Amino acid sequence: MEQLKILVVDDEERMRKLVNDFLTRKQYKVVEAADGEEAINLFIKNNDFDLIILDVMMPKMDGWEVCREIRKLSKVPIIMLTAKSEESDELLGFELGVDEYISKPFSPRILVARVDAILRRTNNIDQGEIEQAGDIEINKAAHIVKVKGEIVELSFKEFELLTYFVKNKGLALSRENILNNVWNYDYFGDARTIDTHVKKLRSKLGDCGKYIHTIWGMGYKFEVN
Repeated sequence: MEQLKILVVDDEERMRKLVNDFLTRKQYKVVEAADGEEAINLFIKNNDFDLIILDVMMPKMDGWEVCREIRKLSKVPIIMLTAKSEESDELLGFELGVDEYISKPFSPRILVARVDAILRRTNNIDQGEIEQAGDIEINKAAHIVKVKGEIVELSFKEFELLTYFVKNKGLALSRENILNNVWNYDYFGDARTIDTHVKKLRSKLGDCGKYIHTIWGMGYKFEVN
């Protein structure tokens, strides 16, 4: 199997080396960037990264700016690193299409576990499966969602969330259940993570956003009337 390639972006050399060492031990190919501008240049030049680990606080271009630029070009999974733990920062990350959000200081082993989980899911999609639910069509192999025949651009995590909803249509799903299955690790966040993604997903699905029903005090149910 071809070595998976990860771009690590952080202005702290010590942090880049730490992350690089742990990822290299797991046989990932790591490319480093010391600031946002270098990251954008590397991404545009190569555009073959399987995942990006991106620090927020950096000179020249901060992580938010880099994320915005990359999202114009690609759906590549992005893990954001930040020294801040404020709710507004985390919500902004999810609004920009960030797939995971980790506050510093963090355990490198936990970071690697999250990288493993994301890349395992992105590289083990059933190549022939197409799901249909009402006016929504999900092509898992191509990572494409169509609503009423029109392609809708979803982030990696939004795509996974919609796929999970459709797979379990008609079932009441608790927020804990969704976290365990969509995020697929011991997540230490809370309900706002899911609620933020659901809000964005509903908006992007347009009229089909009504398929996602809120079950107050519990979670959500996907149901096509």
